[in-house]
Amino acid sequence: MDQFATNPASNLPYNQEKVLLYRSGGYHPVCLGDTFKKDRYRVVHKLGWGGFSTVWLARDTLLGAWVALKIEIADTTIPSLELLNLQSIHQHAGSDRVAHLIDSFVHVGPNGSHQCTVTELLGPSVDSVVADYHAGGERLEPDIILKITKQLLEAICSLHQAGYAHGDLSGANVVFAASKLSHLSQDALFDIVGHPESVALVRIDGGPLSDGMPKQLIRNISWAEWVDEDEEDIRLIDWGEAFKHGKEPARLAQPRDLKAPEIIFTGHFDYRVDLWRVGCMIYTLLFAARPFQYLDDDAVLIAQMIGFVEELPQQWRQEWEVIQSRSSHSPIDIPHYNGANLYQASKLQSRFYALVYEPELMPLLPIIRGLMRFLPSERLTAAEALKLLG
Repeated sequence: MDQFATNPASNLPYNQEKVLLYRSGGYHPVCLGDTFKKDRYRVVHKLGWGGFSTVWLARDTLLGAWVALKIEIADTTIPSLELLNLQSIHQHAGSDRVAHLIDSFVHVGPNGSHQCTVTELLGPSVDSVVADYHAGGERLEPDIILKITKQLLEAICSLHQAGYAHGDLSGANVVFAASKLSHLSQDALFDIVGHPESVALVRIDGGPLSDGMPKQLIRNISWAEWVDEDEEDIRLIDWGEAFKHGKEPARLAQPRDLKAPEIIFTGHFDYRVDLWRVGCMIYTLLFAARPFQYLDDDAVLIAQMIGFVEELPQQWRQEWEVIQSRSSHSPIDIPHYNGANLYQASKLQSRFYALVYEPELMPLLPIIRGLMRFLPSERLTAAEALKLLG
Protein backbone atom coordinates (compact mmCIF):
# COMPACT_ATOMS: atom_id res chain seq x y z
CA MET A 1 0.00 0.00 0.00
CA ASP A 2 1.28 3.46 -0.90
CA GLN A 3 2.30 5.71 1.99
CA PHE A 4 2.04 9.48 1.93
CA ALA A 5 3.50 12.54 3.58
CA THR A 6 3.29 16.29 3.03
CA ASN A 7 5.76 18.90 1.91
CA PRO A 8 6.38 20.77 4.14
CA ALA A 9 5.67 18.36 6.99
CA SER A 10 2.18 18.87 8.42
CA ASN A 11 -0.47 17.24 10.61
CA LEU A 12 -3.09 17.63 7.88
CA PRO A 13 -3.07 13.91 6.95
CA TYR A 14 -4.23 13.16 10.50
CA ASN A 15 -6.88 15.81 11.17
CA GLN A 16 -8.52 16.24 7.76
CA GLU A 17 -10.32 13.77 5.48
CA LYS A 18 -8.70 10.34 5.15
CA VAL A 19 -6.21 10.31 2.31
CA LEU A 20 -6.94 6.64 1.60
CA LEU A 21 -10.52 7.56 0.67
CA TYR A 22 -9.13 9.20 -2.46
CA ARG A 23 -9.57 6.05 -4.53
CA SER A 24 -11.83 4.63 -7.19
CA GLY A 25 -15.35 5.15 -5.90
CA GLY A 26 -14.16 7.59 -3.22
CA TYR A 27 -13.50 11.31 -2.89
CA HIS A 28 -12.88 13.53 -5.90
CA PRO A 29 -9.43 15.20 -5.66
CA VAL A 30 -9.79 18.97 -5.37
CA CYS A 31 -7.18 21.73 -5.41
CA LEU A 32 -7.63 25.42 -4.71
CA GLY A 33 -8.55 27.15 -7.95
CA ASP A 34 -10.30 24.13 -9.49
CA THR A 35 -13.49 24.93 -11.37
CA PHE A 36 -16.69 22.97 -11.94
CA LYS A 37 -19.64 23.00 -14.34
CA LYS A 38 -17.94 24.80 -17.22
CA ASP A 39 -16.06 27.15 -14.89
CA ARG A 40 -19.18 28.42 -13.10
CA TYR A 41 -17.88 27.40 -9.66
CA ARG A 42 -14.30 28.17 -8.57
CA VAL A 43 -13.00 26.59 -5.35
CA VAL A 44 -11.18 28.90 -2.92
CA HIS A 45 -11.28 27.09 0.45
CA LYS A 46 -12.48 23.90 2.17
CA LEU A 47 -15.58 24.05 4.36
CA GLY A 48 -15.43 20.50 5.70
CA TRP A 49 -15.78 16.81 4.99
CA GLY A 50 -17.52 13.64 6.10
CA GLY A 51 -17.28 9.96 5.33
CA PHE A 52 -19.30 10.40 2.15
CA SER A 53 -18.39 13.84 0.83
CA THR A 54 -16.15 16.88 0.91
CA VAL A 55 -17.56 20.43 0.99
CA TRP A 56 -15.90 23.46 -0.57
CA LEU A 57 -16.22 27.22 -0.46
CA ALA A 58 -16.65 28.32 -4.05
CA ARG A 59 -17.37 31.43 -6.04
CA ASP A 60 -20.47 31.25 -8.19
CA THR A 61 -19.40 33.37 -11.14
CA LEU A 62 -22.95 33.46 -12.52
CA LEU A 63 -24.59 34.79 -9.36
CA GLY A 64 -21.53 36.68 -8.12
CA ALA A 65 -21.84 35.10 -4.67
CA TRP A 66 -20.06 32.67 -2.37
CA VAL A 67 -21.64 29.22 -2.18
CA ALA A 68 -21.07 25.79 -0.67
CA LEU A 69 -20.17 23.03 -3.15
CA LYS A 70 -20.70 19.50 -1.81
CA ILE A 71 -18.99 16.68 -3.76
CA GLU A 72 -20.13 13.20 -2.81
CA ILE A 73 -18.00 10.10 -3.13
CA ALA A 74 -18.30 8.31 -6.45
CA ASP A 75 -19.82 5.23 -4.79
CA THR A 76 -22.96 7.29 -4.12
CA THR A 77 -25.90 6.60 -6.39
CA ILE A 78 -26.83 9.38 -8.83
CA PRO A 79 -28.99 11.23 -8.09
CA SER A 80 -28.08 10.77 -4.44
CA LEU A 81 -30.68 10.06 -1.77
CA GLU A 82 -29.70 13.29 -0.02
CA LEU A 83 -30.34 15.34 -3.17
CA LEU A 84 -33.69 13.62 -3.79
CA ASN A 85 -34.72 14.22 -0.17
CA LEU A 86 -33.65 17.85 -0.29
CA GLN A 87 -35.52 18.51 -3.54
CA SER A 88 -38.67 16.83 -2.22
CA ILE A 89 -38.54 18.66 1.11
CA HIS A 90 -38.08 22.01 -0.63
CA GLN A 91 -41.13 21.22 -2.74
CA HIS A 92 -43.44 20.01 0.02
CA ALA A 93 -42.23 21.42 3.35
CA GLY A 94 -41.12 24.82 2.15
CA SER A 95 -39.22 25.63 5.35
CA ASP A 96 -36.89 28.61 5.26
CA ARG A 97 -34.75 26.73 7.79
CA VAL A 98 -33.64 24.29 5.08
CA ALA A 99 -30.46 25.21 3.23
CA HIS A 100 -31.35 26.89 -0.08
CA LEU A 101 -30.51 24.57 -2.98
CA ILE A 102 -28.97 26.52 -5.87
CA ASP A 103 -27.81 23.84 -8.27
CA SER A 104 -26.97 20.18 -8.74
CA PHE A 105 -24.88 18.38 -11.35
CA VAL A 106 -22.66 15.36 -11.92
CA HIS A 107 -18.88 15.77 -12.18
CA VAL A 108 -16.80 13.02 -13.76
CA GLY A 109 -13.30 12.67 -12.33
CA PRO A 110 -10.50 10.11 -12.04
CA ASN A 111 -12.27 8.30 -9.20
CA GLY A 112 -15.68 8.11 -10.88
CA SER A 113 -18.85 10.14 -11.27
CA HIS A 114 -19.70 12.40 -8.34
CA GLN A 115 -23.04 13.90 -7.38
CA CYS A 116 -22.49 17.60 -6.66
CA THR A 117 -24.90 19.95 -4.93
CA VAL A 118 -24.58 23.70 -4.52
CA THR A 119 -26.28 25.54 -1.67
CA GLU A 120 -26.13 28.97 -0.15
CA LEU A 121 -22.97 29.58 1.87
CA LEU A 122 -23.57 28.39 5.41
CA GLY A 123 -21.70 29.27 8.58
CA PRO A 124 -20.36 27.17 11.46
CA SER A 125 -22.37 24.42 13.10
CA VAL A 126 -24.27 25.07 16.31
CA ASP A 127 -22.10 22.46 18.03
CA SER A 128 -18.88 24.29 17.10
CA VAL A 129 -20.20 27.65 18.33
CA VAL A 130 -21.40 26.13 21.60
CA ALA A 131 -17.98 24.48 22.04
CA ASP A 132 -16.18 27.79 21.41
CA TYR A 133 -18.22 29.51 24.10
CA HIS A 134 -17.66 26.62 26.50
CA ALA A 135 -13.89 26.68 25.88
CA GLY A 136 -13.93 30.30 27.03
CA GLY A 137 -15.87 29.42 30.18
CA GLU A 138 -19.11 30.89 28.84
CA ARG A 139 -22.52 29.80 27.64
CA LEU A 140 -24.50 31.13 24.72
CA GLU A 141 -26.59 34.16 25.67
CA PRO A 142 -30.14 33.22 26.70
CA ASP A 143 -31.69 35.06 23.76
CA ILE A 144 -29.50 33.08 21.33
CA ILE A 145 -30.40 29.76 23.02
CA LEU A 146 -34.08 30.65 22.79
CA LYS A 147 -33.78 31.77 19.17
CA ILE A 148 -32.08 28.53 18.12
CA THR A 149 -34.63 26.48 20.06
CA LYS A 150 -37.58 28.33 18.53
CA GLN A 151 -36.25 28.10 14.97
CA LEU A 152 -35.37 24.42 15.39
CA LEU A 153 -38.86 23.60 16.67
CA GLU A 154 -40.42 25.64 13.86
CA ALA A 155 -38.37 23.74 11.29
CA ILE A 156 -39.30 20.34 12.72
CA CYS A 157 -42.95 21.36 13.05
CA SER A 158 -43.03 22.37 9.37
CA LEU A 159 -41.18 19.23 8.33
CA HIS A 160 -43.44 16.88 10.30
CA GLN A 161 -46.63 18.60 9.12
CA ALA A 162 -45.44 18.06 5.54
CA GLY A 163 -44.99 14.35 6.26
CA TYR A 164 -41.19 14.19 6.50
CA ALA A 165 -38.59 13.48 9.17
CA HIS A 166 -34.97 14.59 9.22
CA GLY A 167 -33.70 11.39 10.83
CA ASP A 168 -30.29 12.70 11.95
CA LEU A 169 -30.75 15.87 13.94
CA SER A 170 -27.80 17.09 16.01
CA GLY A 171 -25.86 20.26 16.60
CA ALA A 172 -23.44 19.10 13.91
CA ASN A 173 -26.25 19.07 11.32
CA VAL A 174 -27.74 22.42 12.33
CA VAL A 175 -25.69 25.38 11.15
CA PHE A 176 -25.94 29.13 11.07
CA ALA A 177 -26.67 30.94 7.84
CA ALA A 178 -23.93 33.23 6.53
CA SER A 179 -26.00 35.72 4.58
CA LYS A 180 -23.79 38.65 5.60
CA LEU A 181 -20.79 37.01 3.92
CA SER A 182 -22.23 35.94 0.59
CA HIS A 183 -21.20 39.04 -1.36
CA LEU A 184 -17.97 40.07 0.40
CA SER A 185 -14.71 40.39 -1.47
CA GLN A 186 -12.43 37.37 -1.21
CA ASP A 187 -9.95 39.20 1.03
CA ALA A 188 -12.71 40.41 3.35
CA LEU A 189 -14.19 36.90 3.49
CA PHE A 190 -10.82 35.33 4.32
CA ASP A 191 -10.30 37.88 7.11
CA ILE A 192 -13.39 36.41 8.78
CA VAL A 193 -13.17 32.71 7.99
CA GLY A 194 -9.39 32.33 7.88
CA HIS A 195 -7.04 32.17 4.93
CA PRO A 196 -6.50 28.79 3.21
CA GLU A 197 -3.61 26.66 4.43
CA SER A 198 -2.42 23.95 2.06
CA VAL A 199 0.54 21.62 1.70
CA ALA A 200 1.65 19.38 -1.14
CA LEU A 201 0.85 15.67 -0.84
CA VAL A 202 3.75 13.40 -1.77
CA ARG A 203 4.47 9.69 -1.78
CA ILE A 204 7.09 8.59 0.72
CA ASP A 205 8.81 6.44 -1.91
CA GLY A 206 9.17 9.47 -4.19
CA GLY A 207 6.93 8.06 -6.90
CA PRO A 208 4.28 10.08 -8.72
CA LEU A 209 0.79 10.51 -7.30
CA SER A 210 -2.00 8.78 -9.17
CA ASP A 211 -4.60 10.95 -10.90
CA GLY A 212 -7.10 10.00 -8.21
CA MET A 213 -5.04 11.54 -5.40
CA PRO A 214 -5.20 15.26 -4.50
CA LYS A 215 -2.06 17.24 -5.27
CA GLN A 216 -2.52 19.19 -2.03
CA LEU A 217 -4.19 18.81 1.35
CA ILE A 218 -6.15 21.79 2.62
CA ARG A 219 -7.05 22.65 6.19
CA ASN A 220 -10.76 23.25 6.59
CA ILE A 221 -12.12 26.70 7.30
CA SER A 222 -11.71 28.00 10.85
CA TRP A 223 -14.40 30.70 11.10
CA ALA A 224 -11.81 32.48 13.22
CA GLU A 225 -13.48 35.89 13.31
CA TRP A 226 -17.11 34.88 12.73
CA VAL A 227 -19.34 36.40 15.45
CA ASP A 228 -22.78 36.52 13.84
CA GLU A 229 -24.61 33.89 15.89
CA ASP A 230 -26.86 36.60 17.36
CA GLU A 231 -27.90 37.84 13.91
CA GLU A 232 -28.01 34.79 11.63
CA ASP A 233 -30.80 32.22 11.49
CA ILE A 234 -30.23 28.47 11.53
CA ARG A 235 -30.38 25.98 8.67
CA LEU A 236 -30.81 22.21 8.75
CA ILE A 237 -28.33 20.27 6.63
CA ASP A 238 -27.37 16.64 5.82
CA TRP A 239 -30.60 15.09 4.56
CA GLY A 240 -29.24 11.65 3.72
CA GLU A 241 -31.24 9.98 6.53
CA ALA A 242 -34.50 11.85 5.89
CA PHE A 243 -37.65 9.85 5.19
CA LYS A 244 -41.38 10.21 4.63
CA HIS A 245 -43.83 9.25 7.35
CA GLY A 246 -44.79 5.63 6.87
CA LYS A 247 -41.74 4.93 4.70
CA GLU A 248 -39.12 4.59 7.40
CA PRO A 249 -35.84 2.97 6.35
CA ALA A 250 -34.77 -0.31 7.93
CA ARG A 251 -32.10 1.51 9.94
CA LEU A 252 -30.68 4.95 10.61
CA ALA A 253 -27.00 5.85 10.56
CA GLN A 254 -26.67 7.94 13.69
CA PRO A 255 -24.25 8.86 16.48
CA ARG A 256 -24.54 6.08 19.04
CA ASP A 257 -24.86 8.45 22.00
CA LEU A 258 -27.90 10.06 20.34
CA LYS A 259 -29.68 6.78 19.63
CA ALA A 260 -33.38 7.03 20.51
CA PRO A 261 -34.46 4.41 23.08
CA GLU A 262 -37.21 2.86 20.93
CA ILE A 263 -34.57 1.79 18.41
CA ILE A 264 -32.80 -0.18 21.13
CA PHE A 265 -35.91 -1.67 22.74
CA THR A 266 -38.11 -2.36 19.71
CA GLY A 267 -35.94 -2.01 16.62
CA HIS A 268 -38.58 0.31 15.17
CA PHE A 269 -38.85 4.07 14.84
CA ASP A 270 -40.80 6.79 13.07
CA TYR A 271 -40.67 10.57 12.63
CA ARG A 272 -40.78 11.04 16.40
CA VAL A 273 -37.12 10.08 16.60
CA ASP A 274 -36.61 13.74 15.62
CA LEU A 275 -38.33 14.85 18.83
CA TRP A 276 -35.92 12.88 21.02
CA ARG A 277 -33.01 14.38 19.12
CA VAL A 278 -34.35 17.94 19.45
CA GLY A 279 -34.51 17.40 23.21
CA CYS A 280 -30.88 16.24 23.18
CA MET A 281 -29.87 19.29 21.18
CA ILE A 282 -31.60 21.79 23.48
CA TYR A 283 -29.81 20.11 26.39
CA THR A 284 -26.49 20.63 24.58
CA LEU A 285 -27.27 24.32 24.03
CA LEU A 286 -27.55 24.70 27.79
CA PHE A 287 -24.77 22.45 29.05
CA ALA A 288 -22.29 22.23 26.14
CA ALA A 289 -22.41 18.43 26.31
CA ARG A 290 -24.67 15.68 25.07
CA PRO A 291 -26.90 14.16 27.74
CA PHE A 292 -25.47 10.63 27.47
CA GLN A 293 -22.16 8.93 26.71
CA TYR A 294 -21.87 5.77 24.68
CA LEU A 295 -19.37 3.24 26.01
CA ASP A 296 -19.74 0.58 23.31
CA ASP A 297 -22.71 -0.93 25.08
CA ASP A 298 -26.45 -0.24 24.75
CA ALA A 299 -27.01 -1.32 28.35
CA VAL A 300 -24.80 1.46 29.70
CA LEU A 301 -26.55 3.98 27.45
CA ILE A 302 -29.99 2.91 28.66
CA ALA A 303 -28.80 2.95 32.28
CA GLN A 304 -27.96 6.65 31.82
CA MET A 305 -31.40 7.32 30.32
CA ILE A 306 -33.31 5.73 33.21
CA GLY A 307 -34.24 8.51 35.62
CA PHE A 308 -32.94 11.22 33.30
CA VAL A 309 -36.49 12.39 32.64
CA GLU A 310 -38.57 9.46 33.87
CA GLU A 311 -38.43 5.83 34.84
CA LEU A 312 -38.48 3.00 32.33
CA PRO A 313 -41.93 2.16 30.90
CA GLN A 314 -43.50 -1.01 32.28
CA GLN A 315 -43.66 -2.65 28.85
CA TRP A 316 -39.90 -2.33 28.36
CA ARG A 317 -38.71 -3.67 31.71
CA GLN A 318 -38.50 -7.31 30.66
CA GLU A 319 -36.49 -6.38 27.58
CA TRP A 320 -34.25 -4.24 29.82
CA GLU A 321 -33.28 -7.35 31.77
CA VAL A 322 -32.41 -9.08 28.50
CA ILE A 323 -30.29 -6.12 27.37
CA GLN A 324 -28.42 -6.15 30.68
CA SER A 325 -27.78 -9.88 30.45
CA ARG A 326 -26.12 -9.41 27.06
CA SER A 327 -23.89 -6.59 28.28
CA SER A 328 -20.13 -6.98 28.49
CA HIS A 329 -20.09 -4.70 31.55
CA SER A 330 -20.33 -5.83 35.13
CA PRO A 331 -23.84 -5.70 36.66
CA ILE A 332 -22.36 -3.34 39.25
CA ASP A 333 -21.87 -0.80 36.48
CA ILE A 334 -25.45 -1.16 35.18
CA PRO A 335 -28.14 -0.34 37.75
CA HIS A 336 -31.22 -2.59 37.55
CA TYR A 337 -34.62 -0.96 37.54
CA ASN A 338 -36.41 -1.29 40.88
CA GLY A 339 -38.97 1.53 40.74
CA ALA A 340 -37.61 3.17 43.89
CA ASN A 341 -37.07 6.57 42.28
CA LEU A 342 -40.40 6.82 40.47
CA TYR A 343 -41.50 10.15 41.92
CA GLN A 344 -38.16 11.65 42.77
CA ALA A 345 -36.71 14.57 40.83
CA SER A 346 -35.22 13.51 37.52
CA LYS A 347 -31.51 13.81 36.83
CA LEU A 348 -32.34 16.43 34.21
CA GLN A 349 -34.36 18.52 36.64
CA SER A 350 -31.65 18.38 39.31
CA ARG A 351 -28.95 19.44 36.86
CA PHE A 352 -31.13 22.16 35.36
CA TYR A 353 -31.92 23.82 38.68
CA ALA A 354 -28.29 23.57 39.77
CA LEU A 355 -26.80 25.21 36.67
CA VAL A 356 -29.46 27.32 34.94
CA TYR A 357 -30.30 30.57 36.67
CA GLU A 358 -31.80 32.80 33.98
CA PRO A 359 -35.62 33.10 34.37
CA GLU A 360 -36.13 33.31 30.62
CA LEU A 361 -34.60 29.84 30.16
CA MET A 362 -36.96 28.12 32.63
CA PRO A 363 -39.48 27.08 29.91
CA LEU A 364 -36.79 24.87 28.42
CA LEU A 365 -36.99 22.37 31.29
CA PRO A 366 -40.55 21.15 30.56
CA ILE A 367 -39.77 21.22 26.83
CA ILE A 368 -36.75 18.91 27.18
CA ARG A 369 -38.67 16.69 29.59
CA GLY A 370 -41.58 16.50 27.18
CA LEU A 371 -39.45 15.72 24.14
CA MET A 372 -37.23 13.12 25.81
CA ARG A 373 -39.89 10.66 26.92
CA PHE A 374 -39.12 6.98 26.44
CA LEU A 375 -42.30 6.20 24.53
CA PRO A 376 -42.60 8.14 21.26
CA SER A 377 -46.39 8.37 21.74
CA GLU A 378 -45.85 10.36 24.94
CA ARG A 379 -43.43 12.92 23.51
CA LEU A 380 -44.45 16.49 22.92
CA THR A 381 -44.97 17.37 19.29
CA ALA A 382 -42.87 20.21 17.94
CA ALA A 383 -46.01 22.37 17.82
CA GLU A 384 -46.77 21.62 21.49
CA ALA A 385 -43.18 22.44 22.46
CA LEU A 386 -43.44 25.76 20.62
CA LYS A 387 -46.51 26.66 22.68
CA LEU A 388 -44.59 25.99 25.89
CA LEU A 389 -41.79 28.22 24.65
CA GLY A 390 -44.28 31.08 24.41
